[in-house]
Amino acid sequence: MEKEVTHKKTLRGVIVSDKMDKTVVVLVDRYEKHPKYGKYRRISKRFKAHDENNEYKEGDEVIIEETVPVSKGKTFIVKETIKKTKE
Repeated sequence: MEKEVTHKKTLRGVIVSDKMDKTVVVLVDRYEKHPKYGKYRRISKRFKAHDENNEYKEGDEVIIEETVPVSKGKTFIVKETIKKTKE
């Protein structure tokens, strides 16, 4: 029996809120080409991610990874930080 390979979705974004306990809100931007006009436009989406030790702060650039649902609205965890804020 072969082992099933699962690819977890990873996204890069900026933390816009750290007011909740063990949760941060991450803003992820992506660019999409308009189907008719061909112009690229920025699409933004906010994801809630689990932060067990409350170590990440607003303004940090982080990588989040998909996981099993932690709660109703949280299906990502913060994997690592790319750039910290200067506080």
